[in-house]
Amino acid sequence: MVLCVSTSIYAQEYTGTNYFRHLRYNHISPFIELAGIHPISNKTAMSTSHYIFNYDKNGKLNEIINNHYHTEKQHPLASIGVYKMVITYEGNIETRTFFDLNNKRITNDRQVYKEVFTYSNKGFKTKLDFYDLEDKPMESNWKISTYVWTKHKELIIERRYNLENQEVNVSPYFRFGTTGITLDKNGAPKAHYNLNKDLEITNNTDGIASYQDTYDSIGNHITYTYHNSKGALALNQWQFAIGEKRYDSIGNNTKLKQLDVDGKLIRERNVPSNLNITLSKIATKKNTIQIKEKALGYLISLQQLKPELMNEVMNDSLNKVTIGWDRSTKKEYSKRTTKAQMIEFSNSWNKSNTKFPTPPDNKVTILDIYNRIANVKLVSDNWVEYLHLMKLDGKWQIVNLIWQHKDVGKYPKE
Repeated sequence: MVLCVSTSIYAQEYTGTNYFRHLRYNHISPFIELAGIHPISNKTAMSTSHYIFNYDKNGKLNEIINNHYHTEKQHPLASIGVYKMVITYEGNIETRTFFDLNNKRITNDRQVYKEVFTYSNKGFKTKLDFYDLEDKPMESNWKISTYVWTKHKELIIERRYNLENQEVNVSPYFRFGTTGITLDKNGAPKAHYNLNKDLEITNNTDGIASYQDTYDSIGNHITYTYHNSKGALALNQWQFAIGEKRYDSIGNNTKLKQLDVDGKLIRERNVPSNLNITLSKIATKKNTIQIKEKALGYLISLQQLKPELMNEVMNDSLNKVTIGWDRSTKKEYSKRTTKAQMIEFSNSWNKSNTKFPTPPDNKVTILDIYNRIANVKLVSDNWVEYLHLMKLDGKWQIVNLIWQHKDVGKYPKE
């Protein structure tokens, strides 16, 4: 079906197959209902990043297919983290299971295999339990096995428990214990309060009692703010009080600003996008010279017995391989040499000065450079080699090297 974009993201009920550019943002709780924003047509979806929501004839969501290509960091509660989520209903139980492209059961972004929600007879979501592939209770990557929700005045009260039935914070990096949640008229998370044992709003150990969210008319999450127990803006543990997000015309987050309690800018950054990327410029002469020097430095360190030079040009993660022969299996294999072995070779391999002609013939050809990575071909009297170099902390080093003897007579005929 073809959908028209409305000024309100929930102005219509959905049935059948529907397409959305994005998911509604959520950094509050799995209590928040899954929803798509920025509805698009099937035709538009064929040429852009999107989600597919499938609903049954009663308007119940029973499947989400994830065709959303993104480069931005995703909050675990704002992403299904799998190719396909299947949702089934039985009585007051809703079950969500997760699959990859090959229809294999996998974990979602919370690193659980199954989510089971329990509802009251009046349709209020009361509990969420996590299960493994054998349907045994399990903990998420946040060490949570169960969420429990109740109502108290205007708040949805949330408590979280591990497998030992001990209460757990909202996340490993935010120290809210028992919390209260409020939603806006569209069901989007509006505020999240830290509560004491009497369910009163209270500061946590960082002086924060709540964080609050606002959205624009088409569902983009545009601001989030941190407050103390008196409701005043307060600096969080990352030392900002206000976060502002900017979006392009189709809902991609493009800029993030962080401000203090007075609204003064602390920092801002552009958010990487799959639509607007910065391509590498042509490599500078300085980089070209350095790449050649590092590539040749590897051969020179062997030829002239310079272990210090070998240590300089080779990265600690070096993966150097060639064609080896296993006498026991009578098969060829990829034979690896480590950086430590290369340093030792440069100490002694050519000590008699008989491994290379005088002068040696070393030829280096840069095949390609893209910003901070490079591909180089190295030909010497003995070997033909292909090198991958990477620029780390302003210094080029060899990270990968594949080689074989220049004399193909050293190998069996093809």
